[in-house]
Amino acid sequence: MKKTVVERSMMYSVDLTKIDGDGAFPCPKCGVMISPDDETEEIYAIVETKVKDDELAELILVCNNCGSKIRLTGFLPQPEGS
Repeated sequence: MKKTVVERSMMYSVDLTKIDGDGAFPCPKCGVMISPDDETEEIYAIVETKVKDDELAELILVCNNCGSKIRLTGFLPQPEGS
């Protein structure tokens, strides 16, 4: 009987409240820059969104460079009327 190795991708967490600047950060595994301004999905893809009380609470991304999953937390509530 052959044994198969199942490789689990590690889940990294990034708290956006701890990031200075425009919200861009390096992938925790490979270092490629992930920017919220990149809408092409060449560098990363959004795989899951979590909303709580009509506010974005968490995003789960996958880095297209290395395949790591990244959980983004720390989204600031939007002001009323935005």
